[in-house]
Formats: sequence, structure tokens, C-alpha cells
Amino acid sequence: MNPSESDRVHDIVADLRARGIDVVRVAYPDLIGTDRGRDVLVDHLPSVQAHGLAFCRAVFHTTPRGETVAVAGGMDAGLPDICVYPDLDTLVDIPWEPGVAWCLGETVDPATGRLAAEAPRSLLRDVLRRMADETGLRPVVGPELEYFLCEPDPDGRGGWRRYGDAPGNVYVAGRRGDPDGHLLRTLRHLGRLGIGATTGNHEYCSGQFEINLHHSDALDAADRAFRFKASVKELARMEGRLATFMAKPFADEGGSGFHLHLSCVDPDGANAFDDPDGAHGLSTVAHHAIAGVLAHAPALAALLNPTVNSYKRFGPDTLAPWLIDWGLDNRSAMIRIPPERGAGARLEIRLGDASANPYLAVAGLLAAVHLGLRDKAMPPPPLEGYGYDTAKAPILPATLTEALDAFAADDALTALLGPEFTDAFLTYKRDEVARFHRHVTDWEFTEYAYHL
Repeated sequence: MNPSESDRVHDIVADLRARGIDVVRVAYPDLIGTDRGRDVLVDHLPSVQAHGLAFCRAVFHTTPRGETVAVAGGMDAGLPDICVYPDLDTLVDIPWEPGVAWCLGETVDPATGRLAAEAPRSLLRDVLRRMADETGLRPVVGPELEYFLCEPDPDGRGGWRRYGDAPGNVYVAGRRGDPDGHLLRTLRHLGRLGIGATTGNHEYCSGQFEINLHHSDALDAADRAFRFKASVKELARMEGRLATFMAKPFADEGGSGFHLHLSCVDPDGANAFDDPDGAHGLSTVAHHAIAGVLAHAPALAALLNPTVNSYKRFGPDTLAPWLIDWGLDNRSAMIRIPPERGAGARLEIRLGDASANPYLAVAGLLAAVHLGLRDKAMPPPPLEGYGYDTAKAPILPATLTEALDAFAADDALTALLGPEFTDAFLTYKRDEVARFHRHVTDWEFTEYAYHL
């Protein structure tokens, strides 16, 4: 740490102390977007900023059940360290944890001094750098995330049931769909956290909520989506409840989406997707972007629908995309073009579900857009009518296995994302599929045990 950086850190520490902050939480995402981290007493922040926080690299390769997957550079290398350095530009006070500030961390491989190849935030930075160098465009992203809130029930699935379980509370606000006021408390906390939360409502399904985040530069948008998911889960725990961003937690209800609104700003600061004289009021750049996402959609499914459970959200009449298509203000299409033009011209990518790691979802999406621009690709005509007719367009992968195979076969996309990340992601996710196939589910027992 050079003298000017040292002075800056000491100034930050003095400011934190003056505001009654005595702990800094340093957090970073693993491969699946789980927030990992450590709390640092503020007096030790200068030392941490200089030397980093050591974690076992295999944290990137740890499953939700706490097992370690044999990804290259982890167990085979003797479980070496990574170093996480606080990104003090991302410091925010945590409204529900008095005395605690929160910042994101940059993950470095101490053996090389380079950012760790499988670190999701580093991957997105690399994609953005290449896109800026080769296209001159600056992507702007607006995240939309849904989640289910559950409350304890010893007789429920895994000890949980849906909160406020009642039919028909679609797009309602207030106590009708939220009898304990969960959404208002959460929305207010997120507002004070300063991550760009704007609005919230009860969604289609019982116990399901959506909170919208403002649009911003792509890295900042992914940072805010990551913090949003971590915050909602933390706030639900404080209520004695479980917030889950699982794609489809209940068989009799729909799933939770992660829609991404995307535009690009040109070097002059104008929306590069807008063109009043272009087809549908969209520029050639926008059509190239649409075509890139369509062309690489099977591979993108692995990043935007990254779990075995994700593919139970898809299907006809689910309000989740099933076909690889695009449409004008058509919510049954995989890519919807909202009606705004001018500064508001954008794509709404409806492919993702809420379980996606925000950094990987945005990095994969931008890599596909970049390829569409590079190849000057053009999309087919937009969808007309209701988009669940299989005669109209190709079908998305039906399982995680199919999506991983498509991802592995997409040489152009994986070249942009890098071989080290690609190998780590495929190894990790194929282990998930293998573990699922070895597991005997409740459905199997109910289906077979009494009659076979």
C-alpha cells in the first residue's frame, strides 16, 4: 500500500470511528453467488487493506451442503489460499446492524498476484474491459429479482411453509398479501442501505415478493443485486423466516425470475439501442445485441438458470421463457423489448431465474451481446402472439445437463469468459448434477414404494 493509499485508509477509519462504526464486514461472492466474508474490527482495517484477508481457495468450490468439489486449483493443489482485499469504494453502513459497515472484496491469487480466475466479480470486470476496448460501449443494467418468503412449520417441506399463503394476491401491496409487514420493513432497510431499491410488491405466488432496483453501470448493478440477495436473506433470518431465491421451491406454484434490463451507452453518452428510423425504433446495434443473446441462449442458460431445480420453472404457460425468441412488449418471449424508446430503449432478458449469481449472469449476457456485435448478427422477425408454440422457435435446454453441454460446446462464449473459469464452473456444476442423480427424492418414494 503506497503512502497516499495509506493516508486514505486512515482517513476512512477516522470517519468510521466518528460515525460510531467499529466493524467492517468484507464480503465477496463464491461461484453460486453466496456471500462469503469476514468481520474486521475497524482498528485493524489498515493492516487488512495492506495484506488482505486469507481464505481457502476451495471456498469457491464449496457446495450449498458444505462439501468441496474437486475443481482444479483447490484440493489438487493442497487447498491453497486466496487473499481478499476490501474495496473501500463500496463501503456502506448496514442499517439493521448498528456499528457495522459493509464493503465488497477483490479476490487475488497470492501465487500470481492476479485476480482469481474463478472469482465472479473479476470475471465481470474482464468482460466489461474487453467490451469497452472492442466496441466502445458501456452497458447499463437494471436487475429485477423475485423471492419466496417462508416461515417455520415442522410439518412443511424442510420445516418451512409459504408465508401468508392465500390465492389471488397478485400485485397487491399492504397487509392483504403481507400480514406482518415484511415487505415494508425490507424495502425501508434497503432504501437506507443505498443499493438503488425503488419499489416492491407481492408477486404472483403466495409468499412471493419482488423488489426492483434502479439501473446503473453493469458492475455496479451486479454489485447491488448481490447485496440485495444477501440483505433480503439476512433480514428474513432476523424475522425468524427464510427468504429463498431458489428458482421453483414449490411444485404447485410458479418460480422466481431474475430479469435483466439492458441498454448500452455510446461514447457520446447516447443510448446506442435507440434509432427512430430503425426497425421497431431500434438501432442496428440493438438488433445485433438481440441476435447475440438468441444465438448463445442455450449456453447462457447454464449461467442464468444454474441449478437442477431451475429447469422445473420452464414450460408452456409458466410466464417463464421456454423458447429462444424475442418480441415487442411481449412477456411470453425470452427477450422482451419494452415500449419505451429514446433514453429508455432497452432489452429485457427474461431467461434468468433468481438462483443465478448476478455477476455470472451479467458477464454471460454481455459476452453474448459482444459476440452479436462482433459478428454483426441479425435476429429473426419478432414473435407475434403468445410465445409457447414450439413450432415458432427453438426450445431452451430442458435440464441443467443439456445447458452445461451447450455451454461447454459454445467455444466463442467460453473464449470470452476464459478457460480457467469455464473449467471451474463446468466441474462444479457437473458435480451438482451427479449428486442429484444419486439422491433418492421424496417423489420417487411416493411414486414407487407402495406398488413396486
